[in-house]
Amino acid sequence: MQKGLSLLLFFGILSSAYYVVINIIATGYYPGYQTSSQTVSELSAIGAPSRHIWVMLCYLYSFLVIGFGLGIYVVTEGNKRLTTIGALMFFYGVSGFFWPPMHQREVIAAGNATMTDTLHLVFAGITTVLMLVMIGLGVFSLGNKFRIYSIFTILVLIVFGTLTGIDSKHIRTGEPTPLIGIWERINIGAFLVWASVLSVALLRSKKSVEESQFVSRPAID
Repeated sequence: MQKGLSLLLFFGILSSAYYVVINIIATGYYPGYQTSSQTVSELSAIGAPSRHIWVMLCYLYSFLVIGFGLGIYVVTEGNKRLTTIGALMFFYGVSGFFWPPMHQREVIAAGNATMTDTLHLVFAGITTVLMLVMIGLGVFSLGNKFRIYSIFTILVLIVFGTLTGIDSKHIRTGEPTPLIGIWERINIGAFLVWASVLSVALLRSKKSVEESQFVSRPAID
């Protein structure tokens, strides 16, 4: 049971690393794709050559995040802030199965965007809020170092999320977005690293608790 919980917590590190890997893999299926000037969502856009492989690979990412959320929830039982993070992480993972895709930017710029493009933006907004709430709860959950780190992460999300939002307007008008991919990936990367650090912190905390319990057990004659 304890090993199983440790594995679920480790999914925080594994899911983040895996997300980076699938970005690299999916990019290889999209000839001409520019990481610096195109968003991650364009890898799964309707009509994109990388859509099939991206969607398929993202299923495992969602399962890993769901497992991580469950691990947090169970291990931190009694700590309302951390169990809430676990529940939100679980919801974030589940939402990955229902993300509406956007159209390719040429279609959007031509004025042919549909409801799925609107819903895509709605899901992106909800996901951003989820991330900020999780990290915000982290500010008050795991000591001073993690508090400072979480505050720094929130600032990064606000700054680069704003830059991404500003540039995303140019997609609708067909204007170039030379740095949108960088802004967005810094934003995503900040959350992925935060999730990994949370995973490490919880694994260390769990190990410390187990060791203290072992030491406190009475000797067996």
